[in-house]
Amino acid sequence: LSERRLLFTNPVLLRDWKSPLRYLFGPGPSNVPPRILAVGAKPIIGHLHPEMYEIMNDIKRGIQYAFQTENNMTISMSGSGHAAMECAVFNTVEPGESVLVAVNGIWGERVAEIAERMGANVHRMVKTPGGYFSNKEIEQHKPVLFFLTHGESSAGLCHPVDGIGDICRKHNCLFLVDTVASLGAAPIFMDKQNIDILYTGSQKALNAPPGTAPISFNERACHKMFNRKTKPVSYLFDMTHLSNYWGCDGKPARLYHHTGPVSGFFALRESLAILAERGLEESWKKHKEVAAYLYRGLEDLGLKLFIPERDLRLPSVTTIAIPDGYEWRELLAYIMKHHQMEMTGGLGPSIGMVMRIGLMGYNCEKTNADMALNALADALKNCKKSKA
Repeated sequence: LSERRLLFTNPVLLRDWKSPLRYLFGPGPSNVPPRILAVGAKPIIGHLHPEMYEIMNDIKRGIQYAFQTENNMTISMSGSGHAAMECAVFNTVEPGESVLVAVNGIWGERVAEIAERMGANVHRMVKTPGGYFSNKEIEQHKPVLFFLTHGESSAGLCHPVDGIGDICRKHNCLFLVDTVASLGAAPIFMDKQNIDILYTGSQKALNAPPGTAPISFNERACHKMFNRKTKPVSYLFDMTHLSNYWGCDGKPARLYHHTGPVSGFFALRESLAILAERGLEESWKKHKEVAAYLYRGLEDLGLKLFIPERDLRLPSVTTIAIPDGYEWRELLAYIMKHHQMEMTGGLGPSIGMVMRIGLMGYNCEKTNADMALNALADALKNCKKSKA
C-alpha cells in the first residue's frame, strides 16, 4: 500500500484549448447559429424539474410540426440519429421476425446490421449508391417492418416516399423512414404519407448540436411494440420507459429513467422554435433554391453532379462525381487547410465515388454556396492531377 502513487495529470490538459472556427459544409454537423449556442449555454436545471418537463412538452409539439404528425408517441432520444435508429428497430421487431431493408447507401446497411444483431431475419434490397426503388419492387416482400432512407446523405439522394406507406398497410407491415439528412430541407408528411415510424437528428437542417434525435410512432407502431412477447434488447431505448419519461403514456407521474441531455434539449427546443418561426414550407423552398444555385455553380466549374435526376437530389447534401484525374482526399485536404472549410468524400459504399457538399439549416445561404464554389475552384487549380 505504501508504494501506491497517484498518476500525474497529463500537462496537455492544463493548457487552454479553443475550438477552431470552421465552415462545416459537409453532410453534418452544420454550423450552429448564435441564438442556439446561447440557449445551450444557459444554466443547467434538473432533468426531472417541472421546467424541464415543460421544455420536453414544447419539444414534442415542435417535432409534431416538423414531422407533420398528430402522433402522441413523439419524443426525442438522448443520442445521435443512431439512437433513434436503434430505438425504432429494437422496439418494433422481435427475434426471428422478418425485416426488409432498402440499401442504397450506408444507412440501409446500418439498419440491416442493427436488425441482425438483435436476431431479426433480415432481407436486403440492394442498389448502388444513388439508386432508388420502385413501389413494385418493394411490394414483392412481406416483412413486419420495411426501412427506407428518405435522405440518403452518403449518395445525395432524396428518395420518393408517396405510395409506399399504402403498400405497407396493405400487407400489415410497419413503414420506418430515416429523415436525419432531409428533415427541414425536403418535404415529408408523416401522417399523410402513412409513415408508421419516423426519426431524424438534431445536427443537420435543424442546426442544433449533435446529441438529440426526434422520433415518432403512430398507433399501428405502438400496438406492435406494446404487445410484444419479449422485452426489447435495450433498456435505455425501451419505449415502455421512454414513453413515461416523455409523458406520452397517460400516467400522472413521470418517473426517472435516465438523465437526459439537458443543454441538448434546450438547444433542440430553440432549433424547433426557429423552424416554426420560419415555417416548414419556407425552409423547404430555401433549401431547394440554394441547392439549385449550387448546382449551376458546380456545372460552371465543369463538375458532374452524381445524381442526374434533379428531382431525386437531396437539397441539403449535394454529391459530385470525383473530377477525373484528381485525388479526392488531396482536394478535400487543400480546402480544409487553405479555406478552413469541411467538405467530405463518400461514406460506406459511396467512398471513392463522390465528394459531398452540405448547405443546410443555418448554412443554407447563397453566400455560403459561393464560398464553397470558390474553395473548390481554388483546389482544382492548385492540386496536381495524379493521372492523365
